[in-house]
Order: sequence, then C-alpha cells, then structure tokens
Amino acid sequence: MQAVTQDRFGGPEVLRLATVDRPAPGPAEVLVRIHAAAVNPTDVWHRATGGLAGTGVPPVPLGWDLSGTVEAVGIGVTLFRPGDEVFGMPRHPAPAGTYAEYATSPARHLVRKPAGLDHVAAAALPLAGLTAWQALVDTADVQPGQRVLVHAAAGGVGHLAVQIAKARGAYVIGTASAAKHGFVRSLGADEVVDYRTTDFAETVAGVDVVLDTIGGAYGPRSLRTLRPGGLVVSLASPAEAALADEAARHGVRAVFLAVEADHAGMRALADLAERGALRPHIAQVLPLAQAGRAHELSQSGRTSGKIVLTTAAHRPTSAGDPR
Repeated sequence: MQAVTQDRFGGPEVLRLATVDRPAPGPAEVLVRIHAAAVNPTDVWHRATGGLAGTGVPPVPLGWDLSGTVEAVGIGVTLFRPGDEVFGMPRHPAPAGTYAEYATSPARHLVRKPAGLDHVAAAALPLAGLTAWQALVDTADVQPGQRVLVHAAAGGVGHLAVQIAKARGAYVIGTASAAKHGFVRSLGADEVVDYRTTDFAETVAGVDVVLDTIGGAYGPRSLRTLRPGGLVVSLASPAEAALADEAARHGVRAVFLAVEADHAGMRALADLAERGALRPHIAQVLPLAQAGRAHELSQSGRTSGKIVLTTAAHRPTSAGDPR
C-alpha cells in the first residue's frame, strides 16, 4: 500500500509517499481502507520532533483521523463487517498511521459514518471533535445558559467547539481575527472578539467555561474572564500545569486535557452530525502525496477549519465537487 513516511525529523519537506506492507487486523481490530485522513497540529509536532516518542528514530507513523470502509475484521469483532463505512481516531495517543491507504484500528475506536457526511467531512471530525467534546462535555459539563469562551474559534478544534457548546444550549463567545468573524458567527457564536484589536480579558466577563486552544499568556488572562468557580480547560501543554495554582488563587479552576480514543464520544459526535448540529468546515483537500503541502498550510495558522488528505479510494460526491 501507499503511505506517508519520513526518514528524519524536520520540516514538511521530510514527508514522502512510499510503498509499505499492508497491515493485518489483530484480535478485536479491523482493517480500514482509508478514503480520507485529516491533518492536525499534533501531526506537525510529531513530524518535526517525534512527539511523544521524543528523540526516537523515525519514521513516526503520522495521522490519527480516518474515514473509510472496513476491509477485514479480526477475531472477536462483532460491531462491524467488511463493507461498513466507519470513522474515528484510532489508538491516540499511540501511533495510528492514518496517512495511508490502509490502517488497523481497535474496533471500538470507530463508529459508523453518518450517511449525511462524505468521507472528507467525516475524517475532519474525530480528533478535533473529540477534543472539543471531552473538554466541554466530559470535563466542563456545559449546561444550557452558561457562558463559554472559545479561543481560536475559527480553528480546527475551535470551530467544532463553538457548535458543540451551542448544541448544549450555551451562550458562546469566540476570539478570532476580524476577517473570520462572519465565519465564527455562522457557526452559532453569539459574540466574537477581535483578539488583534481588543483585549478579551478586559471586555469579556462572567464566563463559566473557557476553552484555551492557544496557551502561553492566554491561560492566565482567561482566568480574569471567569465567574467565581469557573473553569479553564487548556489544550496547550502539560507545562501549563502551573496555571492550576494561579487559578486557585483567583477562586477558579484550570485543567489540562489530552484527548483520548473514545467510542462513546465518537457516537455522540456522529449523533450531532446526523442531526445537522455539527458540521466540519473543510479548508483544503489534498491528495495523500501532498502531505508536505498540507503540513505547510497547517503550520501557517491562516486556515479556518480542517485540512484533509484523500487516497485513491476516495471519489468526489458529485461532478465538480472538490471533496
């Protein structure tokens, strides 16, 4: 099969397409013929540094998001049969290698693809969607009427978080550049703050939950927006743990979240998508061979929504449809 690999850590130029052995599913696993795989910031980090593998020897199998068709099932699998269309985020934080034509996955890391989503849209949901779901629902338990502040609301996680918070009945405030305000409002945001011209910490108050996708000074500044007992959920880095101590001094809380493979969470995302309450925005679709270009775009920080890679298995949904 064809898969993206690398011989060394470095910039996007180290990525190349190679012919490798097709994997076989083990017990409780399925083999998926991948139609589409999304690009995430964690992919860029792993490509450049080895990520959780530290200074290990490349290649590091890249990619966690996938949407495709079950090709074969391993011993003990009862959820799926060959031919089923599935999507999910297998194995995270362990390597999954979804920048490929085939990948194996524990069966319960996947769910059935909603009929209303094509493979490109479905591939864009798992990692970013699960991150937002686990932050806002599992961790913060956002309730109707609560005020939620989402940083980088036009980004991969942010634009899904806005929709999830609205689906929970929250009043949503997003930070984004002025050029992206219309997009963020189209997602359902009630207010949008231009972070380039306005200090959100001076203008936003009484917030119940902050989703910090940026880190750095955003965490401490976000504490000032919270009501007593409010919560900042940081996705930035475990190094932000010091934020918890500062939060306690302000009478609020701060936690760091690392996304996990999650069958129940995937089913919740699929349900929202089927109801039309959650739709990923696709910024760019590129063939697998252009993974390096996809990483360049991801690193630029200028894209709204998600970048998705497609394999030879993918077919556009209609004539002229770039997906």
